[in-house]
Amino acid sequence: MSDTNPGITHFFTVSVDSVDLGSWTKMNGIGMSIATTDRPESAMTFFQHHLPGALTYSNITFERPVSPESAAVMAWVSAYHLLPIPTAGQIACLDQTGSIVMAWEMIGVTPVSWKGPSMDAFGGPNTAMESLTIAHMGFL
Repeated sequence: MSDTNPGITHFFTVSVDSVDLGSWTKMNGIGMSIATTDRPESAMTFFQHHLPGALTYSNITFERPVSPESAAVMAWVSAYHLLPIPTAGQIACLDQTGSIVMAWEMIGVTPVSWKGPSMDAFGGPNTAMESLTIAHMGFL
């Protein structure tokens, strides 16, 4: 049995090619699915085969408070808009000591959306949050 931390207070770093998009406090949507076709066995009636089909990857959304690192995100999105070439990227899940717990290498990374903070001078003390959604063609 391991006596390491079970996953409390993780954060994520994101990089695309050589561009460091900084640290993020929330990640949602990382995953994949394989379309399958069911085919019953003709010789033995209690078997059913699941034939693999297309592999799809879901979009990934990151969130964090706005910081000086937000400028790197805007520069990457602007550069992609001028020359839309999908690139390689990495997501690293870090623990509170900064050690990598898990990393995902991706190909074909493209920005899907960026949302800035909602601001309200009369809304009380709120943290200005930003979110970035990316699409990719798969894990390496």
